[in-house]
Amino acid sequence: MGTFQVGLLLIGTFALLLALSVPVSVSIIISSVVTMASTLSLDLGTFVASQRMVGGVDSFSLLAVPFYILCGVLMNTGGIAQKLIDFAKILVGRIPGGLAHTNILGNTLFGSLSGSSVAASVAIGGVLIPMEEKEGYDKKFAAAVNIASAPTGLIIPPSGILIIYPCLLYTSPSPRDGLLSRMPSSA
Repeated sequence: MGTFQVGLLLIGTFALLLALSVPVSVSIIISSVVTMASTLSLDLGTFVASQRMVGGVDSFSLLAVPFYILCGVLMNTGGIAQKLIDFAKILVGRIPGGLAHTNILGNTLFGSLSGSSVAASVAIGGVLIPMEEKEGYDKKFAAAVNIASAPTGLIIPPSGILIIYPCLLYTSPSPRDGLLSRMPSSA
């Protein structure tokens, strides 16, 4: 079987399974197994599949991601979310729409510390959405502000995204020898 036929079998099986309303994750697995079974022997296919699975997660840098999530959970249970909200309230609480601005700033601060937008949304939204409702904000507006502001912390280092992206590009997350070292300097 040539490369074109193998690719056609993989894509055709995947498209057929999607047309049959099979979930995407299951479609990927089934089409990969069907293609592997039709092109490789059982022992070679098992060896290649296990080698690819181990090689896919064999990255020291990717260990930082679960630790960021753990850090977010610990900060939430330790009460730092309330302290960040109090700090944000001091900065922006007096301007019109102060609680919404506090939500945005709190999500940004918590997201940048935890590296997780989900943790920031849960921690800050769990505290601020009831406060916003008490102050007369619409519940849908409060939820929308919380959801829209949660990902802003991900662009502030350290961030899980800034670790996963270089790993996908097979380069170092370090600014010294990673992607930033290849950018032209402004000087």
